[in-house]
Amino acid sequence: MPVYNDKEELNKAPAKLSKCSPLVFTREVCSLHKQLVRITQGQGFLLMGIDCTDAFKEFNIDHVCDAFPVILQMAFVLTFGSAMPVVKVGRMMGQFAKQSWIYGCK
Repeated sequence: MPVYNDKEELNKAPAKLSKCSPLVFTREVCSLHKQLVRITQGQGFLLMGIDCTDAFKEFNIDHVCDAFPVILQMAFVLTFGSAMPVVKVGRMMGQFAKQSWIYGCK
């Protein structure tokens, strides 16, 4: 885990986050679950876009915006080549609590 100098601010974070809107909604999770079931039955492909950013300072909206078209282009090629649906999943926030080298990203 990272070391946080301001423990008071760290302790306030869960309360602040609990008041925020969710990043993913229930309907999206249910839809993804149905699509993943079809994929396991050979009725499509899963394409995952992953960012191995280790620090908040390395992560920014431009980085996400640059990665998004690449994922869409890859999905287009897979869809065209396979004539099957492609489910696109992105995990773009990185590894802020653990080093990505553990997972072979560096």
